[in-house]
Amino acid sequence: MIGQHLQIGDLISRAAKAFGDSPALIHGERVVSFAEFDSLTDRLGNALLDRGLEPGDHVAVLVPNGIDGVVVYYALAKAGLVRVPLNARETDVELDYKIEDSRARALITDGRTPRETEIVIPTTELAGMIERGSSQPCRVVRDQEAPLRLAYTGGTTGKPKAVILTTRSELAEVANFLVDLLPDLGPESVMLHAAPITHGSGAFFLPHLVKGGRSVILEKFTPQGFVDAAIEYGASSTFMVPTMIAMLVEDAVIDRDRLRLSRLCYGGAPIAPTLLQRGIDALGPVFAQLYGQAEAPLAITCLQPHEHTPERLASAGKPYTFVEVDIRDAEGNSLPAGTAGEVVTRGPHTMNGYWHRPDATAETLGSDGWLRTGDIGQRDESGYLYLLDRRHDVIISGGFNVYPREVEDVLLTHPAVREAAVVGVDDERWGQRVCAAVVVREQISADDLVEFCSNRLAGFKRPRHIEFWDELPKSSVGKSLRRTVRDTMGQTREVENA
Repeated sequence: MIGQHLQIGDLISRAAKAFGDSPALIHGERVVSFAEFDSLTDRLGNALLDRGLEPGDHVAVLVPNGIDGVVVYYALAKAGLVRVPLNARETDVELDYKIEDSRARALITDGRTPRETEIVIPTTELAGMIERGSSQPCRVVRDQEAPLRLAYTGGTTGKPKAVILTTRSELAEVANFLVDLLPDLGPESVMLHAAPITHGSGAFFLPHLVKGGRSVILEKFTPQGFVDAAIEYGASSTFMVPTMIAMLVEDAVIDRDRLRLSRLCYGGAPIAPTLLQRGIDALGPVFAQLYGQAEAPLAITCLQPHEHTPERLASAGKPYTFVEVDIRDAEGNSLPAGTAGEVVTRGPHTMNGYWHRPDATAETLGSDGWLRTGDIGQRDESGYLYLLDRRHDVIISGGFNVYPREVEDVLLTHPAVREAAVVGVDDERWGQRVCAAVVVREQISADDLVEFCSNRLAGFKRPRHIEFWDELPKSSVGKSLRRTVRDTMGQTREVENA
């Protein structure tokens, strides 16, 4: 355990004392210093407790990318409130489920209210709450094993599950980043948040904060806009999903002489080695891969810049210093190098379990602390991990998880659709494309099916390619064989592109 009684708020107050009026956060014209950030989170944390919330309550957060979102996140941590971050790209139906499932007592929202909660706080009220909130330090001490935030994930069956992440796992992630990924962080470091802070990019805020580095948040990502901002602010590090890297190398004019980028961390989706090599050719040896998942966020293995040699571009790297990784067979036996099996991990970075799902927790998290990732991989003789497949067929498109069953269930609600199988097909720009093979009762166009999905699924979950098949391949027990569908997609049948 790291600093047994240490709280997230302690890191913020220490940074305020150490770095004072130096800029900590920049978004457009707004600049917030370390001292001001400490004060803002104290005042908002106290104001939230004054509204009747109690430590341990769950608070859903639907706030635009920006400084207010960061202030909300860490005010909740100081007040001992459990953050339930919501993805603004999801539909009201999807958000409604998460708010209900998490049993959120409050919703902090930019105006959308997918589900009523006991307390609803529009973002327009935040400034007033901060002004009225007590300036006294807000430091609710909770056990490091108590929930800090819930991160929704899912699988090919059932509804998305909420992963319980704790102060212990958050501090472990920070420690792993500082030791292995960003060992040179200091007051001159600048993190350019090109991706949403609700996603992987947000994990880089605390490591920079504790070392006096500043975080610059972009309003939105565009390839040339990123390059220009990186030069303007002297960015030393950033985080991207492979889709963003593809856009960067294809669409931006990159002036390496003016860039001081030393770490371009990437993860969240499969990446084609050819794309990675193009990135290295364009930006130099600055790439660092992060492999993780919601149950062990961004902190299972990493591939350092100097390890991005031609023969290892397909590798996910080696375990972080404070992380254990093994390859196991179905009986839980450790497998030798070169043998494929399930990737398992153990360490302080892992989840405590799934929110109110003890059976799923027991299936994923063993009594000995080993977490089953559901990913299939193998190690080489030097200990480098190579991921081969995802046991649960999760599709990762543009850095976002898409769960085939969820898309299939929507397609099957259309009266013309008899059967559906959804798979991910490799795509250099998006990592994977969501594709569907459907068997229909009556004639319908792919465009009509996509339109049908558009009102029920977030954009990144909608099929980008639909094929009409006479029948779907099935196992002996009648289960659709997604791997067979994926392997033959577009090869032998008439295709209609969505």
